[in-house]
Amino acid sequence: MAAGHSPMAQFEVHRLIPLEIGGVDISFTNASLWMALAVAAGCTFLVASVRRDGIIPGRMQSVVELMYDFIERQTVFNVMGESGKKFFPFIFSLFIFIFFTNFLGLIPYSFTVTSHIIVTFAMALSVFVLVLIVGFWTHGLHFFSLFVPSGAPLWIMPLIVPIEIISFLSRPISLSVRLAANMLAGHTMLKVFAGFIVTMLGAGGVLSVLSIAPLLAGVAVTALEVLVAAIQAWVFALLTCIYLNEAVHLHEH
Repeated sequence: MAAGHSPMAQFEVHRLIPLEIGGVDISFTNASLWMALAVAAGCTFLVASVRRDGIIPGRMQSVVELMYDFIERQTVFNVMGESGKKFFPFIFSLFIFIFFTNFLGLIPYSFTVTSHIIVTFAMALSVFVLVLIVGFWTHGLHFFSLFVPSGAPLWIMPLIVPIEIISFLSRPISLSVRLAANMLAGHTMLKVFAGFIVTMLGAGGVLSVLSIAPLLAGVAVTALEVLVAAIQAWVFALLTCIYLNEAVHLHEH
């Protein structure tokens, strides 16, 4: 298969504006472009939807209010309670950014930013650093008790504590890989089905008739990807809430 038609070609990063400062490559790439578009699309959608702020909300305002309420009450408040209010802007911003990058990536010939582990890991690392800051700011050195499960027998601590530490340190990896892997796998599958359709239609005869099968499969996978795009944005926000809740309340929850 030619490189340009490879299912993985859609994930290649290309320099749009080459730029290097002090030997460091800070070129503006297609990834940078689509991240900027996601931020612009998210801001425009939110501002335009609530600009009128009518008593009877329109369609767009209703959607924004549902998203806002779902993240605030059904996610942040349910997990963290009242203590989660101060973290809501950060969590909602994460959700909106991931939500729009995921959905923009479904547009043909676009670029799926969240399919790259470096992007998802940067977001996961920001969550991890915030958890550390909140944990030590709130509890000081007592934050280390997070690695000592309450009620566990003393004799098993040498086994449990290292497991808890490894589990804690692996959170940025699991959080980033989960999102990137889902986006990568789904978009690769879409590209493969699209390739089947084009190849079979080009072959003509019976194969052109049979191309209806990968076409229907492509439609089904696209519908699934739309669902996955929304779910993965919410899962990232939910896990962020859970990690922050542990930092605030330790073993109290």
